[in-house]
Amino acid sequence: MNVVMRMLGLALCALGLYAAPVEDAPALRGFSTAAARAAREWETKFRAIPDPVNLREYMRRLSARPHHLGSPYDKDNAEWLLAKLRSWGLDARIETFEVLFPTPKERAVEMTAPARFTAKLEEPAVAADATSGQKSEQLPTYNAYSIDGDVTGRLVYVNYGIPEDYRELARLGISVKGAIVIARYGVSWRGIKPKVAAEHGAIGCLIYSDPRDDGYFRGDVYPKGPYRPKDGVQRGSVMDMPLYPGDPLTPGIGATKDARRLALGDVKTFTKIPVLPISYADAQPLLAALEGPVAPVAWRGALPITYKIGPGPATVRLKVRSNWDLHPVYNVVVRIPGAVWPDEWIVRGNHHDAWVNGADDPVSAAAALLEEARGFSELLKQGWRPARTIVYCLWDGEEQGLLGSTEWAEYHAEELRHKAVAYLNTDATGRGVLGMAGSHSLERFLNGVARDIEDPETKMPVWKRVQLTRISSASPAERQQLRQSADLRISAIGSGSDYTAFLHHLGIPSLNLGFAGEDGSGIYHSIYDSFHWYTSFSDTDFVYGRALAQTVGTAVMRLAGAELLPFDFVNFADTVRRYVDELQKLSGDMREDVRESNRQIEEGVFRATANVREPRVPPTAEPVPPHLSFAPLENAVTALALSAERYDKTLAAAMQNEGGAALARAAKVNAVLREAERALTRSEGLPGRPWFKHHVYAPGVYTGYSVKTLPGVREAIEQGRWQDAETEIGRLAEVLGKHAELVQRATGELGGLR
Repeated sequence: MNVVMRMLGLALCALGLYAAPVEDAPALRGFSTAAARAAREWETKFRAIPDPVNLREYMRRLSARPHHLGSPYDKDNAEWLLAKLRSWGLDARIETFEVLFPTPKERAVEMTAPARFTAKLEEPAVAADATSGQKSEQLPTYNAYSIDGDVTGRLVYVNYGIPEDYRELARLGISVKGAIVIARYGVSWRGIKPKVAAEHGAIGCLIYSDPRDDGYFRGDVYPKGPYRPKDGVQRGSVMDMPLYPGDPLTPGIGATKDARRLALGDVKTFTKIPVLPISYADAQPLLAALEGPVAPVAWRGALPITYKIGPGPATVRLKVRSNWDLHPVYNVVVRIPGAVWPDEWIVRGNHHDAWVNGADDPVSAAAALLEEARGFSELLKQGWRPARTIVYCLWDGEEQGLLGSTEWAEYHAEELRHKAVAYLNTDATGRGVLGMAGSHSLERFLNGVARDIEDPETKMPVWKRVQLTRISSASPAERQQLRQSADLRISAIGSGSDYTAFLHHLGIPSLNLGFAGEDGSGIYHSIYDSFHWYTSFSDTDFVYGRALAQTVGTAVMRLAGAELLPFDFVNFADTVRRYVDELQKLSGDMREDVRESNRQIEEGVFRATANVREPRVPPTAEPVPPHLSFAPLENAVTALALSAERYDKTLAAAMQNEGGAALARAAKVNAVLREAERALTRSEGLPGRPWFKHHVYAPGVYTGYSVKTLPGVREAIEQGRWQDAETEIGRLAEVLGKHAELVQRATGELGGLR
C-alpha cells in the first residue's frame, strides 16, 4: 500500500496532473491580495517548523505511565505541558473543575450453569511492551458510569445490541426480559448497548470485542501485529451522552468547586443496568454455552464456535461496585492575543488524558497540537502576529464523557457565544488519508487548506490523496462526481470528541481532523495502546503527526488572519438540500415497508428466518405512516440556496474591486458571519434533550457517536412519531430561514464595502 501510493504520486507528478503549491497559488478566501501573499509566506515558515523528532519525544514522555483522570501522572502531565508551553514564551495556565468519576472496587462475571466459569477481567502484560506491566497504576477493565449492581440471569446474545438487533430478536420470538445480554463492540457507541438492553427489560449487559471486528480475523494480534489479543479489553464510558455530555452532576453549568450539583439519584445519564466489558477470551465460554436458534449470518463473529442466541441455558452472574467520587480535571489553556480583533477567538483543542497510557488516543494528536503551539511561538519571535486571538486547549477528562471541554465551554459559554469564530479539534492520528469532518460552512475553507499540505508518503497534496482514495472505492457515478467537483465533501460530526459542546451546545462552527487508514488498530482503550505499539505499527516515523500539525496549524493561521471570515454557504445549502431529500425518501420508504408488511400479513406470508418456523406471536397490521408535508423545508432550502449564491457573488465582486482597504474594514460583516452557525440552534434544544441545541447536526439518540443530520425531523420519522415530525419540520424550517436571513444581512454589509 505505502509503495503503491508513493509510486502513484511520482507518476502523477511526471504526468503533470497535479503540482505542489507554488508562489502563484490561488487567492485565499477572505484575504486581500497583499494580505494573502503575506499569509502564505508565514504559512510556509510555519510548516517548516514541526519536527517528527519532537513528536516522538512528546509521546514518549506523555505516554510513559497511565494517566487517566484523577491519576498522579494525569496531573503531572498537565504540569509538564504547562511548563513546556511557558518555556516557549506562551501565556499558559491550568483551569480546574471538579467532576464525578466512578472507579471500580468490585467486578465479577461468573457463569453458574450449565458449567462454572469465572472471567479473568484482566489484561496480561506483554514482555515486549514495558509499559503494559504497570499494573498498579492501570485502571481495571470496566465501563465508567455503569450503575452498581449484582444480578444473575440467563444469557442472550444480541449481536451489536442496537435497536435493529432487537427487532430481529422479536421476529425470532426471543425476549431479553429478566436476562443478561452479551453484545459485541462495534456499529454503535458502547453506551447505546446497555441503554437499549434496559429498554427491553434486560437486567445486565456484557460487551465484548469479537475477533472479527478488531482481532485475529483482521490480522496478526499484538505484539506480533496491531490487532487486539485474546485478553484485550476496551474500557470506556457508558454515560448516556446523547442526553448530555460532561459532568453528570452539573448539566449545563461549569463544574466549579462551588457549583450546585445534582444528587446521584437524580442523574439521568447513568446506565439503568450494570455493565462490564470483557475480552473475547472471557466471552468465548459464555457464548459457547448458549443454545437456541443459530444466529443469523450477519451476527456471527470469528470465534471458533457456533454462534447461538439463547436464552440460556448459560446463566451468568454480573457484579459491579464503584467508588463514586469527585476528581479534578486539569485543562491546560494557552492564549495568543489577536493584534487586530482580540475579541474574536479561534479555539483549538485536543485532550491529554487517556484510559491507560494512550499513545495513540490521544497522545498522537496531542503531540501535534504541542508542535503547532511551538511553531507559533517561533513565528511570534520573528514578528508574526495573528489578527484574532488563538486559544489552544489540552483537555482533561475527555475519555469519561468529554468532561474537561464540556465544563470549560459551559463555564465560558457567554464569552464563547460572543467571541468564538471556530473550534478545531483533533483526537488521535496515524498513517494514511486525512479525515475531514465538521460544519459545512467550513467545507470549502478546509478543502483549500488540504490542497496546500503535502502528503508525507505520496508527496502529492493531501487533498489529492483523499480524492484518489475516494475514487478507488466509489461507484461509476460517484467517480465522475468526485473528478468534477471543485471541493470534496466533508462528513458531518455527531459526538465522541471535544467538539461536542462547541458545535452542538453553543453553535460554534467546528472541524475534526486526523490521518488514518494504514494502521489497523485493535488496541483501543486497552493497556496495549502504548509507545511500543504506536512506534511499531502506526506512524512509526511521526511524519503524519507532522502533517497533522501542518494541516491544523495552517487552518488556525488562516482563520486567525482572514480579513473576512472564510465561511462558505453554497456548499452548506447544497448539503442541507441532500439531507432534506434523504428525509423525504426515508418517509416514503417507511410507508412502502409498512404497506408491504401489511400485505404479507393479510396473505398469511411471513418473513422466513433460519431455524425458526414462525414467530410465537402472530404479527398484526400496522397503521400506514401519513404523508408528511415537506413544503416548509423545501421553501427554506430554496431561500438558503438563494442567500448563499447572492453572498458568494457579492464576495467575488468585493474581492475584484478591493485595494486592500475594503476587506480590512469588514468588522460589521464578520460580526454577522459569527452568528450564522448560532442561527442553526434553538434555545429549547432538541425534543427530549435540551442540552443539544443545533438543529442540523446531533449525535443520534440510538447511535451515540454517529451523527443524525436534521435530527429533530429524522429521529421523529425513524421512531414513528409522525405528529412530532410535522412539528419538527416547521421548527427546522424556521431555523434554516433565520440562517438565510443572516447570510442575506451579511451580503448587505459586504455590498456596502464595495
